[in-house]
Amino acid sequence: MSEFSSDEKTLLVQHGIKKYENEKVVTEKLLRVLSEKDIQRNIDTLLGTQRVRRIGPENLQNNESHTELPELPENLKSIIDNL
Repeated sequence: MSEFSSDEKTLLVQHGIKKYENEKVVTEKLLRVLSEKDIQRNIDTLLGTQRVRRIGPENLQNNESHTELPELPENLKSIIDNL
């Protein structure tokens, strides 16, 4: 696993949610690059800061009406593309 900054981890989780929405699928896909603890911590943080919202028992959605989804840096684009 690569070392990512906390901001990079948050971006990976946000973009993973945009790509898949189902929390279990997002977690499974991101386990290739992040620990389960990091994934869950970032999901909880994103929910708490209202950048992500629950739209059902297992589905998450970026709250783009509340905050804009940040651009993905070049070094993370290939990771998201390969999820």
